[in-house]
Amino acid sequence: MPFPSLPLLGKTALVTGVSRRKGIGFAVAHHFAELGANVFIQHFSPHDDDQPWGSDDLGEVRAGITSAQIADAVFGEVSLDLAVPDSASLLMEAACGLTGGVDILVCNHARSGSDGSIFDMTPELLDGHWQVNTRSTLLLTRAFAEQFSGHRDTAPTRPGERPEQADPVDEFATGRVIWMTSGQLHGAMPGEVAYAASKAALAGVTPTVASELLARRIILNTINPGPVNTGYLDPETTDRPLEEIQEFVRNTPFGRFGFPTDPARLIGWLATDEGRWIVGQVLTTDGGFGL
Repeated sequence: MPFPSLPLLGKTALVTGVSRRKGIGFAVAHHFAELGANVFIQHFSPHDDDQPWGSDDLGEVRAGITSAQIADAVFGEVSLDLAVPDSASLLMEAACGLTGGVDILVCNHARSGSDGSIFDMTPELLDGHWQVNTRSTLLLTRAFAEQFSGHRDTAPTRPGERPEQADPVDEFATGRVIWMTSGQLHGAMPGEVAYAASKAALAGVTPTVASELLARRIILNTINPGPVNTGYLDPETTDRPLEEIQEFVRNTPFGRFGFPTDPARLIGWLATDEGRWIVGQVLTTDGGFGL
């Protein structure tokens, strides 16, 4: 059966962390546009302003996505700090206003920088990464599931109790959620303890949340994109030892770090009907980096 040219036609996708054209979020949103989707993005440039690579022109970000959309597709955006406790509900409400509902959620956002070793950890450092990387992802997933399934749970689920599922799930009518991790389980990340802890939590809880979402007709998977150069590996903007980076990349299987379009292709595929049989997995797309 041939792959449809616009497999996401009529679908609405919300992608977070879309603030720079060099980022994974932009690549994902752009690819969704190519696949026919309506696209709503979240960005927060003040975070990028504090990074060595800096922020981007949001007008150019917007134009890059809308130029890839088909004629009848629509676009929306909001600037929102996901460290704010009620940001998840505010973002989902705004995204649903685009077409009436959201079919695909990609939690690409992340707090980077301001990190350190275990000996640098403070409550503030740990909480800052947890709030953005983990807490907002979980709460945004809840908000997505509630608007997609059309109801809220009123009674808490007891530990070990599986959600009731009266009928088999229609595999062709499922929502999709994609989380992002960073391969913490595959190797050490010295100097990034707060970031690694907040992202490892998502990888670890993926099967649990996926099992609960499936009863609501929603498929969750988590992506480890491997080392993707989003600006932090460029010589002029890196926050890492340049000589070590250059030596390292020469010894990777393809002699390069990942491009943002590399994980975007996998995420795009998972969002289509072709990816419907992949559920509750932490998938690595790293060009053999782990080998």
